[in-house]
Amino acid sequence: MSRGTASTTPLYEEHRRLEGKLVPFAGFRMPIQYPTGIRTEHHAVRKAAGLFDVSHMGQLEVRGPDALALVQRVTVNDAARLELGQAQYTLFCAEDGGVLDDVVVYRTSEDTYLMVVNAANRAADHAWVRSHLGGMNAAVEDRSDEFALLALQGPAASEILDSLVEIPMDLGDVGFFRFTSGRIGGKKTIVARTGYTGEDGFELFLRPADAPEVWRGLLDEGAEFGLLPVGLGARDTLRLEAGLCLYGNDLDADHTPLEAGLGWTVKFEKGEFVGREALLRQKEEGVTRRLSGIRLTERGFPRPGYPVVSEGRVVGDVTSGTLSPTLGEGIALAYLPAELADPDIPVSIRIRDRDVDGRVAPPPFYREGSLKK
Repeated sequence: MSRGTASTTPLYEEHRRLEGKLVPFAGFRMPIQYPTGIRTEHHAVRKAAGLFDVSHMGQLEVRGPDALALVQRVTVNDAARLELGQAQYTLFCAEDGGVLDDVVVYRTSEDTYLMVVNAANRAADHAWVRSHLGGMNAAVEDRSDEFALLALQGPAASEILDSLVEIPMDLGDVGFFRFTSGRIGGKKTIVARTGYTGEDGFELFLRPADAPEVWRGLLDEGAEFGLLPVGLGARDTLRLEAGLCLYGNDLDADHTPLEAGLGWTVKFEKGEFVGREALLRQKEEGVTRRLSGIRLTERGFPRPGYPVVSEGRVVGDVTSGTLSPTLGEGIALAYLPAELADPDIPVSIRIRDRDVDGRVAPPPFYREGSLKK
């Protein structure tokens, strides 16, 4: 759907009905918050549950006899390890090792993989994956318009969702980064135990026409638990507390997975993939900068772009920052020289011409979430 210069998700009218504050985001009109406010929405997810519209995300399907070979070629993780009904966090990298996008790959059949990509990168990712077909017997299709995507997150998420699940689906059988298919509120749904908050929860893939009814059903069923609709504002504070990267801020083509602390996703032993040689060289030589967490020890609100200072010298810039609603202190991510990236090293963040003291602190900043891996 399109209104003016921005597209809308299938839940646009629901956001308007709930008086969500709609802003342009990645080409869509999305709610940044509802009248309850970002802090209240944030705390609802930590204490009970929140419901997010993430239908702006893109979905690329790779299918055919060589589907696995293509996924292996364009991602750094080892998709050969995926069982049916299993998902995997991974990255697209350029030949020089820079990150082009972070992706979740779902193995939906013997020779079919669904890749969820960031909304702003949807068209570029589609073209990039297709450019690596190289005669492989596989098809790459952008199926984004065929899905609405909801995220139900928080310690009460399972109990809320279970009230709408139709037998024989059993949420207890869906482990972390696993998924199944069934009916939620009578609507055919792919239910994945994935999320972006540091809490237990699910992401629901639905037909666009079915999304509003399921959205309303979840809000009705979850009201007694404290479920609230949640916008992009709290989504950002939640993911930052959990130490999760945001593409375009903490991940980009100028930084590699090894620099971003995502070396665990890079499986060199699987064989050739785009960026392997550059990443192997960097691993052997060692990184000179690392994405690091910073916790302020003085009151301050760090924001992206603010300088990070060590002994009066600017040594980096904040890539993501906020005043943590849960912790009550400023937290940030920044690329720092490797020699300054160890825990407890004192650094400052320059906020309105004042250097606010802090210390390097390995993310996640918040470790008490309900997520059980």
